[in-house]
Amino acid sequence: MAQTSMIFRLELDHKKVSFGDVAATISRAGGDVTSIDVIRPGHDASTRDITVSLQDNNETAVVEALRRLDGIKVVNVSDPTFLVHLGGKITVQPTMPIKNRDDLSKVYTPGVAKVCTAIAEDVSKAYSLTIKRNTVAVVTDGTAVLGLGDIGPHAAAPVMEGKAMLFKQLAGVDAFPICLDTKDTEEIIRTIKAISPIFGGINLEDIGSPRCFEIENRLAAELDIPIFHDDQHGTAVVTIAGLINALKFVGKRMENIRVVVNGIGAAGVSICKMLLGAGVRHLVPIDRDGAIVRGGTYPHPMWQWLADQPQVEASAGTLKELIADADVFIGVSRARLLNADDVKRMKPGAIVFAMANPEPEISPEEALPHVAVFATGRSDYPNQINNVLVFPGLFRGALDCRARHINEPMKLAAARAIASVVTADELNESYIIPSIFNEKVVASVRKAVIEAAILTNSARRTPKDFR
Repeated sequence: MAQTSMIFRLELDHKKVSFGDVAATISRAGGDVTSIDVIRPGHDASTRDITVSLQDNNETAVVEALRRLDGIKVVNVSDPTFLVHLGGKITVQPTMPIKNRDDLSKVYTPGVAKVCTAIAEDVSKAYSLTIKRNTVAVVTDGTAVLGLGDIGPHAAAPVMEGKAMLFKQLAGVDAFPICLDTKDTEEIIRTIKAISPIFGGINLEDIGSPRCFEIENRLAAELDIPIFHDDQHGTAVVTIAGLINALKFVGKRMENIRVVVNGIGAAGVSICKMLLGAGVRHLVPIDRDGAIVRGGTYPHPMWQWLADQPQVEASAGTLKELIADADVFIGVSRARLLNADDVKRMKPGAIVFAMANPEPEISPEEALPHVAVFATGRSDYPNQINNVLVFPGLFRGALDCRARHINEPMKLAAARAIASVVTADELNESYIIPSIFNEKVVASVRKAVIEAAILTNSARRTPKDFR
């Protein structure tokens, strides 16, 4: 059951009701009192903030029960999640104070003119003399926000702000949310290109498929800074990282396994490409209408690319038919597509990554008795496949070596780096992927990405710690 907490501000008439009555009423309505703060004490009346833990978001039932209680006035109901978003979650801070006229003349006019001239004469100096060296744009059109869909650019902003917070806290990268009020592919590309001079990298986020493919491909071809669509590649990198360790645990090799991937959208396509790059020789991509088969013809360019790959199986069929004898199931689709009988037909030592959010393709309770390793995209189960493990360290590395782009070897290096953080002693069925708060993750990913960028000639500089 989903659990959340709410804060209820109540006025109590002590002649009519006791706090025991309030607590009992909340309990009967399905809530648990976790803390009490007295706002205004009094002999005859008082005002208190009651924090209540709720199951399955039954806020309405608790409010109605309290309002029916004689002697209680419900003044306000606050969601603590909303409180942390008040006024936004990020700010812009100067790196030095302006205390006097001399300071002002250096950071602004007239002193700034000589810096502008230096950059005009050599554009590469923008990396050393402006924020470009450490700044990423987190760009969305709000059309494919995880679990919410097409909610628009205004409603998508809290997600982008949260991502900017993670960039800064985990990797020291200054990221800024850019929410575009357009769904036009050409306008999005044109706008990102127009704002790109101040950014060292572009993180595309929550842009719907199939437009996201063209937007990323065009920007990567037309700009000389890293472009990374996190919904595609971030998910793929962590999936591969988890799979590397899951295979170690069950004693199988990448080149010998048969992998079924369900949901061939933005994330699914990228996962399939990375699986092939990692050495998978038996791949079964499946979407709503069934398997994408080798030799088939498809209107979707990325589906056609998959159909042209020799590692993709030629057998048509549905998910329930083709999951039989699979070693690995990876789902980035929708809830409740599989049951226990389906995963029982997988090979011994089965690995299931059911990553549909908020509800996976098969519940852990159904799958766990029949599989060796189970992972989801949720934080309330072990083995969470979370993009936060990727993008901070990946962009930290790309910025530090001034990468021209983020290529497949850099992504595969990031996946292997994440996997390597879990030691042989730590590896078990419930721990195939490190915590997002593991301090080794960003450093390991950064190092691996820089090494791969240097080897593939994507890097324009070699950081001091690599010389």
